[in-house]
Amino acid sequence: MSTHLKVQIAIIGGGIAGLWLLNRLNQAGYDTILLEKHALGGGQTLASQGIIHGGLKYALNGNLSPASSAIADMPERWRACLQGDGELDLQGCRVLSSHYYMWSSGSYRSRLKAFLGSKALRGRIDALKPAQYPAFFRDTDEHRVPGTVYQLTDFVVDTPSLISTLAAPWRDRLFQCRDIQLSSSDDGAELTLDTGDSAVTLQAARVILCAGEGNEALLADWEHPYTLTPPAMQRRPLHMVTVKVAHPAPPYVHCIGDSLGMTPRLTLTAHPCKENNGGQWIWYLGGELAESGMQRSEQEHQAFAREELQSLFPWMDFSQSVWSSFFINRAEPEVSDQQRPDNAYVEACGPVLVCWPTKLTLCPNLGDSVVDILDTQSLMDRDDSLPTLKVLNDLLPTPDIAPAPWEAMR
Repeated sequence: MSTHLKVQIAIIGGGIAGLWLLNRLNQAGYDTILLEKHALGGGQTLASQGIIHGGLKYALNGNLSPASSAIADMPERWRACLQGDGELDLQGCRVLSSHYYMWSSGSYRSRLKAFLGSKALRGRIDALKPAQYPAFFRDTDEHRVPGTVYQLTDFVVDTPSLISTLAAPWRDRLFQCRDIQLSSSDDGAELTLDTGDSAVTLQAARVILCAGEGNEALLADWEHPYTLTPPAMQRRPLHMVTVKVAHPAPPYVHCIGDSLGMTPRLTLTAHPCKENNGGQWIWYLGGELAESGMQRSEQEHQAFAREELQSLFPWMDFSQSVWSSFFINRAEPEVSDQQRPDNAYVEACGPVLVCWPTKLTLCPNLGDSVVDILDTQSLMDRDDSLPTLKVLNDLLPTPDIAPAPWEAMR
């Protein structure tokens, strides 16, 4: 038995990009649903550190790169959303830290990079006096913190809370389908959905691919009559570390190192343990540590991370800490020489829009780009979506929110 349905726009992929667009497009008057193969946020989104940043780590050489310029306004736009005054209402999202910090250790090159970055981003970064340091750096007993601590306009959101907040208003438009096939038709794009008991053919004026790494397979299997070449994808592999630490003050900081590159030596965020009584946190380690960690086994990488933390924070006792690590790929549009893309990426390929947000912080930029493209295209008139929603809700489950990588340590 086969069922034929229509919808104006179908998004594939339930990470931050897909959920952000589901909210933006429905609010803009587009009849939009979202299809997710597994669980919401289960790929790159929940593996991200939740930093809404304004481009500092792309300006450590003293120059405002295209990337740092593109990201500069993002923290302000996100803050407006969190206050209920932006393009989306994110008032239900938990903020882990209202500020993010940068710390240059005492070395010459570290201090130089921090100084150049502070000059390039003048007005968005403040050097702090020791009395103004966050609690993690003040609670050092006899150890004096070398170098300088800077306060950024950046902040940190709890990514599971973000996913939950974005999903909540549109639960009846979220569907889990483990087998999705994309093809083209005279009126747009066609999706074949395997519900287990039957096949559903879903006709959409536009399909938006927001499946991260999954975009590659969807594009490779797409049967289309066009002479176009869909965009290629690149992977940026990372080896992330989580460590359960008994310390009451969570750190949210870029630690600037001595390398010639612009990536911080260590980028650190923290998440509370379920049993947290003020002293148990899961530290989440990224930055140069995560990039270089691809050359190490899990055991080697965890041992290296422990040495790094002990070197950076000698006042800490890691003897009772619990360590773990995992590999994750950051999916991006292919750029020459494997460079980082500067902006969120959208490319229209006939009736299919291919998207990569490239960075969590750039989701507002992605939303703007997609709305601009759709507003210039002549889509079919919006149909009454109630019959389609009723059938899909009868046939397909609503996807759950995936567990965060650090959940097993809680």
